[in-house]
Amino acid sequence: MTPPRTVTVFTHNYPEDTAAAVRRLIEVATERGIEVRFPAREVEKHSLDERPGCVLGADPDDPTDLAIVFGGDGTILTALRACARNGAPVFAFNYGAIGFLSTVEREELERGLERALSGDFEVLPMPGLEVDVDGEPRIGVNDISFHRRPNSRVATLEYAVAGEQLGRVRCDGLVAATPVGSTGYNLANGGPVLAWGVEGYVVSFIAPHTLTARALVVAPGDALEVTNVSERDAVEVTTDGRPVGELAPGERLAVRFHDDQILLAQLDGATFYRRFRDKFGRLAY
Repeated sequence: MTPPRTVTVFTHNYPEDTAAAVRRLIEVATERGIEVRFPAREVEKHSLDERPGCVLGADPDDPTDLAIVFGGDGTILTALRACARNGAPVFAFNYGAIGFLSTVEREELERGLERALSGDFEVLPMPGLEVDVDGEPRIGVNDISFHRRPNSRVATLEYAVAGEQLGRVRCDGLVAATPVGSTGYNLANGGPVLAWGVEGYVVSFIAPHTLTARALVVAPGDALEVTNVSERDAVEVTTDGRPVGELAPGERLAVRFHDDQILLAQLDGATFYRRFRDKFGRLAY
């Protein structure tokens, strides 16, 4: 990769954990003449002041050459969604619990900054899912899900794939997950893990009230349609765990697969299977 001329910074919600890394990034980047951009939330979290080589209050969706993340998978997903619009790769330092999507561990700060700012990394294109809520497209890097609300009755959801109605399930919710997200909410539902590179996505159910509800791997060109057939209660629509709207009784939404929607930075030699083993443990002994 070409060394970046601009980088945009994303950090998690505990600035005391990442303050030293942010300071070091500013030092190393500005020495190289690389512009460091901080969205307004980052400026507030880190109490940043104006300084040469830094842009404060940058729009996270604005074009940039590289996003650098100091955080866990939630923060990495935020950066990936933002960069889906501008096409920038995301280079992530794991400051979270698992960091399945991270490029390097926090203990490798100096080596990681050298690799990131020199462009010494590979870029892995990854798919996403998209749903239109109130006329606005919403991207899910991990998943798009439909949940019953707290204190509401069990939801009744009807689902169809490629126009074919497949079933009606009483459940707490339904999750459509990409290969990236198959190790998240979908895995907790008992759904299958999809290796990175698999073309397609998986549909699984949250606490289904039936023994016949099974997870389904869907072909990439086939849209999923979810209809809320509950009598009274709306269900919440989320992308990567963030509420984006609701599906009222009788309403339907379509979820579509989009290939190469995000760009994840990784070091040479990294593989999905090594990540899977290192983060989740061996499958058998």
